[in-house]
Amino acid sequence: MTARDGVGLGTTIRAWRERLSPSSVGLPSGPGRRAAGLRREELAERAGVSVDYVVRLEQGRATTPSAQVVASLAHALHLTSAERDHLHRLAGLAPPDAGLVPDSVPAGVRRVLDRLGDVAVAVFAADWQMLWWNAGWASLLGDPALSPPGLRNFARERFPVGPDRVRIALWPVLVRDSHSSDLAVVSDLRRAAGRFPHDARLAGLIRLLVDGNETFARLWANGTVAAHREDRKRVEHPVAGAVEVDCDVLTDGDSELKIVILSAAPGGPDEAAFRLALSDGATVGRAGA
Repeated sequence: MTARDGVGLGTTIRAWRERLSPSSVGLPSGPGRRAAGLRREELAERAGVSVDYVVRLEQGRATTPSAQVVASLAHALHLTSAERDHLHRLAGLAPPDAGLVPDSVPAGVRRVLDRLGDVAVAVFAADWQMLWWNAGWASLLGDPALSPPGLRNFARERFPVGPDRVRIALWPVLVRDSHSSDLAVVSDLRRAAGRFPHDARLAGLIRLLVDGNETFARLWANGTVAAHREDRKRVEHPVAGAVEVDCDVLTDGDSELKIVILSAAPGGPDEAAFRLALSDGATVGRAGA
């Protein structure tokens, strides 16, 4: 048995079937019952499928159940929403969510970010709309609160459209590999469009950029799907001067929140400049709400 065998569709369905007590679904669980969980026949009846199909699913001979069957199995197995979504993914299906980009930062994520110490960090939604930033970010790049909330979008800053001045960073920021960075943002938005197909804000952003920015339109036509993970930037800080920083992007699970962390390599002049930028009281803005 391989590692994959232990996490596949059939094995997972069987594990969930065996953990579900008969009494929890209104079935008798007397002393003569040999199965601790549901029998295959009982799951099949509750899900409205044949026993043979349940057998083939658990044995890995049926691997592409329909969305309707998966939903019925999830209901019959009393799955949580997270387990239901996982079952859909194991079946090669998109989870049955509303298809909207989440705009909230979980308390646990906020708690971790608050304790990171001397870094500049911000959180963006799947469509690169800025949701939160810390004082270090405001010190290094300028306070995003000085820009209207609707214009705090990194993709719109990266690909300008029309007269609107979209600024996530108030000081000049140069990217080491501009083309690769542009392509990463575009392909990341394409990935988000597949993940959140019903989000009007995301769809509107893509239409705006395709229609209004030639570079974005050309890269969008490329069709690449990827995620923006890392970069290197130079910030022209008004007090600390030029600061080279590493930009690392972490993604928070199914919500596709992007946690962007800016830090300087330890032990060199960039670390000293970075610390000066973060400690300069004249440029420190308030942390994001």
